[in-house]
Amino acid sequence: MLTADIPPNQAIYIKNINEKINKEELKRSLYCLFSHFGRILDVVALKTPKLRGQAWVVFTEVTAASNAVRQMQNFPFYDKPMLIQYAKSKSDCVSKVEGTFVPREKKMKQEEKVEKKRNAEDNRQSSMANGATAQNGRPAPSFQPSGQDTTMPPNNILFIQNLPVETTSMMLQLLFEQYPGFKEIRMIQAKPGIAFVEFEDDVQSSMAMQALQGFKITPQNPMVVSFAKK
Repeated sequence: MLTADIPPNQAIYIKNINEKINKEELKRSLYCLFSHFGRILDVVALKTPKLRGQAWVVFTEVTAASNAVRQMQNFPFYDKPMLIQYAKSKSDCVSKVEGTFVPREKKMKQEEKVEKKRNAEDNRQSSMANGATAQNGRPAPSFQPSGQDTTMPPNNILFIQNLPVETTSMMLQLLFEQYPGFKEIRMIQAKPGIAFVEFEDDVQSSMAMQALQGFKITPQNPMVVSFAKK
């Protein structure tokens, strides 16, 4: 339930999270799930006894936080429905617990530095990708393997590339099951970084491909989505 006396702000508070999930996996999954709504400044999940089963996601925009609260309320996350509301104050309820509290002006300067560093890293990764080779020695223009590219005729199975090695099928499912016709995720253990996503028909797979093309599971890993070769 939303708390009426908390005004909309850029941070959301999530509770009723499965407490068995590893902290780093939880943070990655939350980033993966909620970055669909907008750029995320921070994901906070602590494993102290008082804060188990809780997390905070901080967006750059209030509108992104509002959409997340509205659309993801009771979303089944690791077999438990998430309960979401606006955070009372990220700086008060989270930063002090983390030991990272800083005055607002100083924090804004820090965030600007992080943003500049992130953009520089994104540009560097993009440049490397254009001239790099993919795993197994195959050419990798835009991370497309030989014989399988976006010119493949539309079909109901998508081929996903450039995934970070820590990506799990659950993380991908949280992303793709938002779109109509989703059926299943197939990952190949021997080949990290790629996956197949099946939909009921090619129209539904096309919608998901257009929506998630270039989606960043991490800042350094924009997804490359194409139709699978049949």
